[in-house]
Formats: sequence, structure tokens, C-alpha cells
Amino acid sequence: MAKYRLVLLRHGEGAWTKENRFCSWVDQKLSSDGIKEAQNCGKHLKALGFEFDLVFTSVLSRSIQTAWLILQEMGQEWVPIQSSWRLNERHYGALIGLNRAEMALNHGEEQVKIWRRSYDVTPPPISESHPYYAEIYNDRRYKCSDVPQESLPKAESLKDVLDRLLPYWNEKIVPELKSGKMILISAHGNSSRALLKHVEGISGEDIINVTLPTGVPILLELDENLHPLGPHQFLGDQEAIQAAIKKVEDQGKVKSAEQ
Repeated sequence: MAKYRLVLLRHGEGAWTKENRFCSWVDQKLSSDGIKEAQNCGKHLKALGFEFDLVFTSVLSRSIQTAWLILQEMGQEWVPIQSSWRLNERHYGALIGLNRAEMALNHGEEQVKIWRRSYDVTPPPISESHPYYAEIYNDRRYKCSDVPQESLPKAESLKDVLDRLLPYWNEKIVPELKSGKMILISAHGNSSRALLKHVEGISGEDIINVTLPTGVPILLELDENLHPLGPHQFLGDQEAIQAAIKKVEDQGKVKSAEQ
């Protein structure tokens, strides 16, 4: 029997997800479909009887908005929320704002898959001439983070995401888990993948094949040493979830540009 249970999810579909663009640290709200995904997630978690004591999010609006909508659907709006940049999406550097399918056409699907899914490959860093540089680094939310603004990343591999996430996991989230609290983490595709890699001991080679759909809750059941009692479980209609996973995987394919 599980000593600790944790629900993790990638936020609902964002506006740029719909446009198939690398969103990363650009702050975007949920799309209309993303709002529905978050609401449906809340309804499903309520039907399964989940009661949360604490929620963790990134500092990006799509992560926070997803958490709000889930708690609202569950009638648990009072549950405290803690936000940290350490749960942010992976920083895609110079790729931010670009269309994945167009990049697959120009650079090949395999290269785009490596940029999106590999463990230790870092994309080209963002420069001050990038159209979204000022929007990201002048944002007030990063002036109150736990590192100086000049120390914030300019591009990240998944390994880099795990390196900046682990201190927060170990120092903030784990103690709350061990105190007996039921926790929801509303994060992003890559911060969630990084955490799964750590908790489940997924290899650097295998993590490239782990794809997370938007708005689908993932249940982790852990023993007293925070080791998983089994593989993570997607909660919901399994056929629909597999279709959603394929949709995410197809974002980096050339044919997506023709649709």
C-alpha cells in the first residue's frame, strides 16, 4: 500500500500550444480548449475522491490558471498554492516562438525531436536581440525569485531543468509530502518529465520517449523512501489519453504544417 500519493500534471492547452509554437518562458494564458481540459481534469479528480492539501505551480500563468480551474471544479478553492520558477517549462532559448512543424521541415523531424525530447541536448541560447528576450527578462515575477535575474537560464536541456527543479523538490515539496499532505503539482511538459525521470529512475535514453498530454492528471504512488510502487498512471479515458499523446508527438512532424 502506498505511503505517499502525488498528482502531477501538465497544464491545459495554452494559446501557443494550439499554434504549435515553442512557448517556454513566454507567459501565455490557456486556450478555450485548455480551459475545458483543466475543468474536466478537476471534475475527474473530484469524482475519484481526491482531496488536496497543497498545490505547487510554476510562475507562468497557464500553470497557475490550470490549478485555479481544477480547485474550482473540486470545490477546494481554499487550498494553498505555492509558485516557483523552478517548476517553469524548459527554457528553449533561441527556439522560443518558432513553429515546431516548420522547424521539422527546415531541420528534419529527428533534430526537432532531439531538441524537444532529449535529456542532455541544449538548444541555442536566447540573445538580447530575440523578439521575446525583453518580455521574459524584464518580467517582475523574476525579480522576486530565489536567484538573481542574471543567473536565470538562457537555454536549457532537460538535464538543466532537473538540476534547477531538484532543490525545490527536495527542500519544499518532499517535506510536505512526508508530513502527510496530499499534493497536486500543476506544471509543464518538461518540468513534469524531469520530475518523473527523477522519481521513477528513467534513463536519459528512455526519457526521450516519455510524452505527456495537456490537462491529464498523473498519479504517483510512493513508498516510505519515495520510491514508486509502480509506473505512473494517467487518470482518465485511456483511449482518449493515447490519442492526446499522439497529438503531442505529431507537433514536431512535417505533416503538421500541412494540416
